[in-house]
Amino acid sequence: MGKLILVSNRLPMNLKKEPKGYEFTPSIGGLATALAHYHKEGKSIWVGWPGITTQECSKEDIKDIMKGLTERRCRGVFLSSQDIEDYYEGFSNKTIWPLFHYFINHASMEESDWIAYKRVNEKFASEILKVAKKGDTIWIHDYHLFLLPRMLRKKIPELSIGFFLHIPFPSSEVFRTLPWRNEILQGIMGADLIGFHTYDYVLHFISSVRRLLGYENSLGYIHAGARTVKVRAFPISIDFDHYSKAPASKEVLKEKQQILKRVENRKIIMSIDRMDYTKGIPQRIRAYGRFLEKYPEYHEKVTLINVASPSRIHVDTYQDLKLEVEQLVGEVNGKFTRLGWVPIWYIFQNIPENQLLALYSASDVALITPLRDGMNLTAKEYIASRSDHHGVLVLSELAGAAKELGECLHVNPHNIEDIADAIFQALEMPGEKQVRSNRIMRERIRKYDVDRWASDFVSELQRIKEIQTVKGYSKMDKTITDKLLKDYVHGDRRLFLLDYDGTLIKFKGTPDEAVPDPELRSVLRSLIEKKGNELVIVSGRDKDTLERWFGDMDLNIIAEHGVWFKPRKGKWSMIEQLEDSWKEKIRPVLESYVIKTPGAFVEEKGHSLAWHYRKADQNQAQAQISEMKETLHNMISNLNVGILNGNRVIEIKNIGVNKGRAVRKWTEGRDWDFILAVGDDWTDEDMFEVLLEKGYSIRVGYTDSRARFNLKNVDEVRDLIRRIVGVEDAG
Repeated sequence: MGKLILVSNRLPMNLKKEPKGYEFTPSIGGLATALAHYHKEGKSIWVGWPGITTQECSKEDIKDIMKGLTERRCRGVFLSSQDIEDYYEGFSNKTIWPLFHYFINHASMEESDWIAYKRVNEKFASEILKVAKKGDTIWIHDYHLFLLPRMLRKKIPELSIGFFLHIPFPSSEVFRTLPWRNEILQGIMGADLIGFHTYDYVLHFISSVRRLLGYENSLGYIHAGARTVKVRAFPISIDFDHYSKAPASKEVLKEKQQILKRVENRKIIMSIDRMDYTKGIPQRIRAYGRFLEKYPEYHEKVTLINVASPSRIHVDTYQDLKLEVEQLVGEVNGKFTRLGWVPIWYIFQNIPENQLLALYSASDVALITPLRDGMNLTAKEYIASRSDHHGVLVLSELAGAAKELGECLHVNPHNIEDIADAIFQALEMPGEKQVRSNRIMRERIRKYDVDRWASDFVSELQRIKEIQTVKGYSKMDKTITDKLLKDYVHGDRRLFLLDYDGTLIKFKGTPDEAVPDPELRSVLRSLIEKKGNELVIVSGRDKDTLERWFGDMDLNIIAEHGVWFKPRKGKWSMIEQLEDSWKEKIRPVLESYVIKTPGAFVEEKGHSLAWHYRKADQNQAQAQISEMKETLHNMISNLNVGILNGNRVIEIKNIGVNKGRAVRKWTEGRDWDFILAVGDDWTDEDMFEVLLEKGYSIRVGYTDSRARFNLKNVDEVRDLIRRIVGVEDAG
């Protein structure tokens, strides 16, 4: 393994200009903490924006900054104030941030911001390529750099690239509203491993990729043409030891005593967030007000300490949010304040870590109710800091952390009554129940801490790269292709077994549209005109269609996956006599699922029925397929038929009839000097199995197969056939 290059929008440090130069101070928390272990080992380089624009420093300043960054194994991507305004404040935070948090009404769709976003991603790529080499590992972080994986992949295909998203990935219905949705997906798909916080986000991403790019997936692997990409959930965590031990320090204990002294004997509800519309602060304050209305016995016995860290205060939306929050705080305090008791302590500022840890330690309840959150590490920090196992976490069910912290109290952050009742339930919870729940959650966080998260991701990235490398041996590279052409030239008797749809011609909306084009007919004629060549079209299509398309050519045809065959200059005949009465029983079932799945249709062949769903919404089709298969399995248990999974088609046909059995008529008892078999889906696997190590078997697309080699797509298949035709002419 080469070096590790970490990439994020910001470098893990802050810069401050002093009279004698720039002062570098490490960032605390978040990504900097998460990756500190890897960066400290000395085997990594961190690339990112140093936090200062080119307008704020001279060329000499930039040289000094670069020198300081190099000493700290960092490389700076220097951005202008316009870059920051359009790329960071614009596309990243006015387009992606609201959209991915389901606030579509807040999302701006400015073309100029998108152009700036692409430009800055290219700047990052340029800086990384100055230090990246084959064999290096690149780990890219977050929504600011969606386009970067593909940019790097195009320059150095051999790189091992991981991408992790720290915010939610929305449902495909929301994501597809983005005008540049395909470019975003293609950018991310440049990675080998794509990580999200939760399995829900994984499913949303896979759904968008399938719907918009057409890539299929299986068991978390997306088959993207020539590449296989792994998608997995890696729930980020915290430095458990730090948050578990720090509350016992003298500094934190002193801060805690001051808080308890000011609150006196009241229960403390803690709420801390960045001032952002995704955090649900207004709803939370309304819910606390409702709690005080509904449970008056808690008047003067409880205090909500609401800390809101300033965020994007120059943006109108955030200014409006701040005014709304302050108005709501004023309303609740105005209604319920008594002499010596203010229900809400509202703090609009960043507080030091010692005060934060003291607040965690002193609070009876942590009220964390974001409307949508990628993970929310505050919830984990609160649980980790409670080494006494007391305190109750009330957590939004829409926070990523809710998937891991199942023992806390979950609430719908939009339901004011739900939150109010949860506050009451938390305050009333017996101590032994608090201890029991918190002990379980603390142990879970301890076992899967931030170091485990990072090492888990890097290990998985290495593993998927190894899988790709092993799979890479089956690619039709130049060496294998040259040998194939040499074997072809030296052979006198040569057999070609070629599937049609997805192999010789690209898939169309309906089967009738996939008529062989003049170029295909020409190359096939050239192939069969060569002395010693025998061509067999091995297709799942019905015999009448194949006769219409290829009946005038001197070739052999296998139709309906092996039911019918026609030798060149011969007549159609069946492999064996088949019973078709079962079709009357099965057809109504398939048609009923056509009604349920817009875009699906039934194709009836001579001895099979095919349920096509290539034009249907793939998510809806997949949901119907499981139910349909279960129904069909129950119906065909006593029939001599089986269910065949094709490329976006489910086919019901007689058992025992397949392409492998059919091609034996040409492979058994005949001495071929050269064999080439090409197919694109699972129906061709029986043909590959018959051949085993004989000749060259090729699967179109990169997925597990009995075929010995792989080609990327139809274009590469046609190119190979053209080269075969041309090599003999040249020789």
